[in-house]
Amino acid sequence: MYIQEIVIGLFLTINITSFAIMAYDKRKSVHNHSTKRTPEGYLFFLASVFGAIGVYLAMLAFRHKTKRWYFQIGIPLLIVQNLVTIYQMQQLLSS
Repeated sequence: MYIQEIVIGLFLTINITSFAIMAYDKRKSVHNHSTKRTPEGYLFFLASVFGAIGVYLAMLAFRHKTKRWYFQIGIPLLIVQNLVTIYQMQQLLSS
């Protein structure tokens, strides 16, 4: 039971972080800051390491990256991959 609480905590942390990074990138894009924006590859990396739900919710909340076809297709697929992996990990831990 203790390990499952840790996994849930890590899952929530990475998704909240992913959401915040997407929000920050949207803010930088709107205000045309001369500073560097967050690379799209980094956003996909966050999504692939269990942050896909946070990235997707930020896409919807801030209308950020929604016109990019690879985000429209890739992030939902990564959500499925994240959930399947978590389910398989849970099955391994419970047996």
